[in-house]
Amino acid sequence: MGGALSFPQPNHLFFSAACLRTLTMGGCFSKPKPGLQHLHLKTPKLQVELKIEVVLPEKERGKDELSASGKGSPRAYQGNGTARHFHTEERLPAPHSYPGPQDCVEAAVCHVKDLENGQMREVELGWGKVLLVKDNGEFHALGHKCPHYGAPLVKGVLSRGRVRCPWHGACFNISTGDLEDFPGLDSLHKFQVKIEKEKVYVRASKQALQLQRRTKVMAKCISPSAGHSGSTNVLIVGAGAAGLVCAETLRQEGFSDRIVLCTLDRHLPYDRPKLSKSLDAQPEQLALRPKEFFRAYGIEVLTEAQVVTVDVRNKKVVFKDGFKLEYSKLLLAPGSSPKTLSCKGKEVENVFTIRTPEDANRVVRLARGRNAVVVGAGFLGMEVAAYLTEKAHSVSVVELEETPFRKFLGERVGRALLKMFENNRVKFYMQTEVSELRAQEGKLKEVVLKSSKVVRADVCVVGIGAVPATGFLRQSGIGLDSRGFIPVNKMMQTNIPGVFAAGDAVTFPLAWRNNRKVNIPHWQMAHAQGRVAAQNMLAQEAEISTVPYLWTAMFGKSLRYAGYGEGFDDVIIQGDLEELKFVAFYTKGDEVIAVASMNYDPIVSKVAEVLASGRAIRKREAVYATQQDWRHVLAHWERILSSYTVNLGMHTGTPGTKANPWEQVPISNFPGFPKAEMEPSQCLPLAAWLLSGKAFATSRRYSPHKASAATDSWHWRWDRPSLFFLLLGLVPWTTLQHIRHYFKIKMHTFANQCDSKCNWVTNVREKVHHRENTTN
Repeated sequence: MGGALSFPQPNHLFFSAACLRTLTMGGCFSKPKPGLQHLHLKTPKLQVELKIEVVLPEKERGKDELSASGKGSPRAYQGNGTARHFHTEERLPAPHSYPGPQDCVEAAVCHVKDLENGQMREVELGWGKVLLVKDNGEFHALGHKCPHYGAPLVKGVLSRGRVRCPWHGACFNISTGDLEDFPGLDSLHKFQVKIEKEKVYVRASKQALQLQRRTKVMAKCISPSAGHSGSTNVLIVGAGAAGLVCAETLRQEGFSDRIVLCTLDRHLPYDRPKLSKSLDAQPEQLALRPKEFFRAYGIEVLTEAQVVTVDVRNKKVVFKDGFKLEYSKLLLAPGSSPKTLSCKGKEVENVFTIRTPEDANRVVRLARGRNAVVVGAGFLGMEVAAYLTEKAHSVSVVELEETPFRKFLGERVGRALLKMFENNRVKFYMQTEVSELRAQEGKLKEVVLKSSKVVRADVCVVGIGAVPATGFLRQSGIGLDSRGFIPVNKMMQTNIPGVFAAGDAVTFPLAWRNNRKVNIPHWQMAHAQGRVAAQNMLAQEAEISTVPYLWTAMFGKSLRYAGYGEGFDDVIIQGDLEELKFVAFYTKGDEVIAVASMNYDPIVSKVAEVLASGRAIRKREAVYATQQDWRHVLAHWERILSSYTVNLGMHTGTPGTKANPWEQVPISNFPGFPKAEMEPSQCLPLAAWLLSGKAFATSRRYSPHKASAATDSWHWRWDRPSLFFLLLGLVPWTTLQHIRHYFKIKMHTFANQCDSKCNWVTNVREKVHHRENTTN
């Protein structure tokens, strides 16, 4: 099965020896029928007969597989043929079971016509809120907050049967609530929906409304392990995001043999990106899962355990203390090691790299009321500097580049962020390096720069990059590239069968960048790689296809980024960099390869969804978007249309006739507009659509011969806001003439609520008059 973890033989049902002794007490197996497994367990004293029937899919019969440990486990199959393992005493729970009526709340939340297809709305339901979604004519009710950091999903992006978080890009299936893309570990609750008398009713448990998160059903380990047994089925080296997600995915897919996680840390898996954003957070505040979780699902965690040798021939690893552990499948997720300074005085005290909660806590304690120096203006360094401004007496940043983030975000965005830091009392020393660290009584006192500047410092944080922590693999036979990264394929497999790798230490083919081998040390990407590795341990032939997504937070402002922008040759900016409200499109040739934004949610999630759908965004489409004055447009729409759902799907015909269908114009693609898009392909500027021949043909086909009775006495006014005004600079005049009747009919209902003295309207009116005079 391509190096997959194997399951019991399809025509025989196996239990581990310990499990059989516990359950049978002398029981016996009945002879199985073809395609149907029967197990009769009888105990002499209790006279209880337990019968388990397992219906095997046709394609599974005839496979000759044994578990890697020589033991099997109870096996059940869902209707789709997905293998799942459970204890015999476990009941396979329903996907969304509900408690008794006294623990539930049910209410009508809206009329069926209140939501259009592709729309989302937060609705109150007694004990909490619910996200109501209408997609393809069906209503779905889900938890309304992203389980990752609590983002309101109603502000996210609905597309392809899933909703994408506006903050960090996590995706949830609207039919099941299941987490489909990362970051985060938990899924959403899915609530019951029914339609009665044109009203939408939602029924939910009170507990689910309050929790707003759901952990998927998982198998439990049934393989015996006394202490640190010398063998395991799956060994995971590294307990970061990739390692933890791999272990959880195996359990979610029904794998019930032994799983061992080993980590250099003294803590259970924790939220590492928070270290530099909240330096005084305690380990228990950062923990991704409590101790009880690992105990309940049989995931063993070996802390402060360093692997020094991997023997791939004998499938064995050796730890620093001499302990040896055999494995069947191995995941390498060792992460990276921070670079350190190589200058004179590097051994002095109070110089740190932020690697553990203890490191971060000590930095805050030492910096309080004193002088702090941060070396490196990357994400870690700038996050640390931002956090210390309220704690330290002074904060200085030393950087070799001319501006922060120049290689990643470009010169203009980097300068805007530099200015934000300078306005918050951060002093920058650019285009220089540290030449010496001077100490007094063994503790840091000054930082000497190559530019001859001397900076007072009581504590120094070094954030100048990292290298893959793969030194222990050099003699293993596992392939490493010249930089020490582990090359893997789309299935996260290394050059050694049964050995997988994920996380910061790997290079992998990025599908939407023509399978270019890249290293992307993002928290979200590590999650996705861990899941793909687990799926392929189970021979599911999954491939990595997620769109990279990252974020940072500084001075209460969040910057979001999606894509892979290395090698960009142009940056298209829209918005206001000085106000830190902007979108930056990073292009290479004719293609948009990444996007970054501040205060423009959910534009980054929208772009990520377009890229995830496999559609390329062309540079000209980004240029069209930048030609709009989005600040005025959004402010105008929010004031005028906040209480409206604009339906561009109907067109009023001649008097006495019914409304005629008119193809929907994708105006919802502008950030901040209340109507969510139907498909990822619509996540483009409206200008691109109106400039097409399709728009011209549609506008000509449905232009009425005369105005309807409702508009007979109504005269066109140029100060009435509409998309017609917005696109005058882009759309050919002939096309505007054809769609003019349509906009006259659709937009006059909003005209009275528009402030005709708005500068935007005045400017557009002047532009229109100038255009008319030029045409005439």
